[in-house]
Amino acid sequence: MKQIISVLSIAGSDSCGGAGIEADLKTISSLGLYACCAITAVTSQNTKQVKDIFAVPSNIVESQIDCVLEDFDVSAIKIGMIYNKDNVFAIKNSLLRNNFSKSIILDPVLVATSGSNLATKELLFSIKQELFPISQLITPNLSEAEAIVGKKIKDIDSMIEAGKEIIKSYKAKNVLIKGGHLENVDMTDVLVMNDMSVKMFNHKKINSNNTHGTGCTLSSAIACFCCLNDNNIETSVSKAKEYVTNAIDNSKELNTGHGHGSLNHLFCPQKLIIK
Repeated sequence: MKQIISVLSIAGSDSCGGAGIEADLKTISSLGLYACCAITAVTSQNTKQVKDIFAVPSNIVESQIDCVLEDFDVSAIKIGMIYNKDNVFAIKNSLLRNNFSKSIILDPVLVATSGSNLATKELLFSIKQELFPISQLITPNLSEAEAIVGKKIKDIDSMIEAGKEIIKSYKAKNVLIKGGHLENVDMTDVLVMNDMSVKMFNHKKINSNNTHGTGCTLSSAIACFCCLNDNNIETSVSKAKEYVTNAIDNSKELNTGHGHGSLNHLFCPQKLIIK
């Protein structure tokens, strides 16, 4: 019997299907892997706004993760929206209890594309202390990276500086700072590795309003490619960015909602993606 590679997403649910657990499940499935999930919060949202958020009780979050890890040979975990500190500890407790030692890709989700707050005030401190040290890669966008280091990030040099500071200050292993909101013609993401080496990923910005869930999609794609590339972070980030770029490019003409629409996660067969 053929064994399929399993990836677990721990994140919040997005009722409009473009971000969170829904984006993760689409991404993992489109890349030919088996998607499991543990839901940390339920949101009432669309492409324009987040109306309500209900945090799943921490014992239920912990139980979901336990159930998956007790039964599945999970090859990588993506952690997205957590919303409160109780669920930070629930996640860490379950991972430690189940002796999970494979790739963990952490996307420290604090604000939605619409601008809505997706985190309580004390959450970031808990994430930095509890989850940064056990994650193989952290993928903040510019505003999230600014919140982590407590200073403004205005250009590529300050992105590199922030990535190095995150590694030094919080025992992070690798940091990918996403530069999509820089006022440049090109989009540049900066990967700072544990040895302080730097890799930059550049491509032209795509003129599309359908960018809802880009960060969720990227982090879950990186988790998938870690499984497929012997946990090589640089290669996995490169392949994941190619997937996300194509998903955005192939969503330009789609009409999904009246705000920031979703990416087209299913733009091509998996055989064209996994090489």
